[in-house]
Amino acid sequence: MTLASGTQLGRYEVRSKIGAGGMGEVYLAQDTKLDRKVALKILPAGLAANQDRMRRFVQEAKAASALNHPNIITIYEIDETESGHLLATEFIDGATLRERIRKASIKPGEVLDVAAQIASALSAAHAAGIVHR
Repeated sequence: MTLASGTQLGRYEVRSKIGAGGMGEVYLAQDTKLDRKVALKILPAGLAANQDRMRRFVQEAKAASALNHPNIITIYEIDETESGHLLATEFIDGATLRERIRKASIKPGEVLDVAAQIASALSAAHAAGIVHR
């Protein structure tokens, strides 16, 4: 279910779709209360209908929201709206690592720095009992 630009989900106004994956679709949205851009992940109905998966999702979101690390996005909230369950996070503008690799725009010297940042973020998550999947 792709949401149209301008769709209102609680305090968030959808601007555009920016991605999709196994855990749902991700949209750029505007937080109308705090006047900031956010990334909204809308969970598919199948995931939300499974109580065990929803419990784990909420538990993981709570644990991740307690993390404070420069290489881990900030989770603002989880909510349920008329369009389903959503996860609102910090929006970071720019190319993904995958996009940079595909376009060969990542220089060999940057690879080690990126790997160190990834390792640092994973270490912080693991120390908090969170395992990245």
